[in-house]
Amino acid sequence: MTRGRITVEPDDGLTTRGRRNRPLLIVNTGEGKGKTSAAMGMAMRAWAQGWAVGIYQFVKSASWRTGEYVALTRLGELDGDVTFERMGTGCTWMRSAHGGEVSAEEAAVAAWAHVRQGLAEERHRLWVLDEFTYPMAWGWVQTDEVVEALRSRPGTQHVVITGRRCPQPILDLADLVTEMTKVTHPFDKGQKGQAGIEW
Repeated sequence: MTRGRITVEPDDGLTTRGRRNRPLLIVNTGEGKGKTSAAMGMAMRAWAQGWAVGIYQFVKSASWRTGEYVALTRLGELDGDVTFERMGTGCTWMRSAHGGEVSAEEAAVAAWAHVRQGLAEERHRLWVLDEFTYPMAWGWVQTDEVVEALRSRPGTQHVVITGRRCPQPILDLADLVTEMTKVTHPFDKGQKGQAGIEW
């Protein structure tokens, strides 16, 4: 373990403090399990530092009662600024903007517009865009628009994107990319998903 020591001395003119406060784009991708779990662990760390945290789930149903939703919303109620939005009818801002039910594609487009506006307003210090790779891969959200919004985001906003098949322009922009690789998985032996493990 390097204890935070760097192996390269960049010639960027930044002080140590400036380098510590540089906003990062982090991507958890790949076919293996743990992408969302790793991002939620980072969200808990950020909460413990007193940061404003925003979690936006682009694919998971708003009706699912996941462990991460329960834990992080309770942490926000306990002390701190935690926003946890699940795409679809669970998002009150989406219902009011579009009225009634919306398709998955419309919901993804609206959710991205909401996030993009929040980035411009510096609403959170840490953003988790869970399963955001899918709306980009499916062509619902334009990847070049996402790249531009992330590249030009103001302040020290860190962004974590999770999901399989992350578009290459996002990977090229990212400061940290982790690819989860499946070695073995209980689903391959017929095991069903379990509370506390999958959700």
